[in-house]
Amino acid sequence: MSDHAIERLQSEFRIVGRAAEARLALACLSAGRNLMLQGPVGVGKSVLAEALARHFARELVRVDGDERYTEQKMTGWFDPALVLKGGYHKEFFIEGPLVRAMRSGGILFVNEINRMPESVQNVLLPAMEERRVVVPQYGEVHAEADFQIIATQNPVEFVATSHLSEALVDRFEYVELDYQSFDEEVEIVRRNVRCTDGFDPGDLVDRAVALTRLTRDHPKVRRGASVRAAIGMVDVATQLGGGEDALAQAAMVSLLHRIEIAEESGLSPESIVKELDDEARKKKVRRP
Repeated sequence: MSDHAIERLQSEFRIVGRAAEARLALACLSAGRNLMLQGPVGVGKSVLAEALARHFARELVRVDGDERYTEQKMTGWFDPALVLKGGYHKEFFIEGPLVRAMRSGGILFVNEINRMPESVQNVLLPAMEERRVVVPQYGEVHAEADFQIIATQNPVEFVATSHLSEALVDRFEYVELDYQSFDEEVEIVRRNVRCTDGFDPGDLVDRAVALTRLTRDHPKVRRGASVRAAIGMVDVATQLGGGEDALAQAAMVSLLHRIEIAEESGLSPESIVKELDDEARKKKVRRP
């Protein structure tokens, strides 16, 4: 992949950094492979996936992982009222996202695929391996040449996630996304906060990012927060006047529910957030 292609992806879709990951992902898709983006919550998997699909100017059909999702929703279904009147006819069939993407030669984007029931995951196997699916009462659907799947998944320790089957894993190429550098996260926050006109968040952004990053390293925190927490903190703190105490107040509404404390720690989320904010507040330079 050329540097120009990477720069175009970053520029057109406002992606901060991720040059190495984008290069690998573009190579996988250009080679006709199916792509899995794996990483913690809030590292930009969905943003990169949608940018990649649009980079290739193909139809993007999105599905969000849900443990209640059914096989029928994935492939498609017949209109019940029309079936009652006239029976099973192809013109009564309503395409699901998989069939729609296969027929259009588009990209099926399955967000948080490991939140899908195993039965739904298995529907994807023949589409990926044999490039066809069989729909009851309808027949076979064959994929156009350009059909591909991009999926994302969070690590299995996250709530409501599970392991994918070995057969499904074997049909993806994997690109890992981790948390980004301090400077890149600062830039992400600056691009996404909704500060009032004329207000320069300045040190507020640096401190929010520093605080968020500290949650990932605290020995008593099992799972830290993503950059989304920093964006929320700055937005809320701005509405509270933007002073030093404003961010401390904002941290209590933007961080507590985004971190997981080790049960054996005996500490409350509030006490850990306060401790980390005190540490972030004392930092005089942008590099945490």
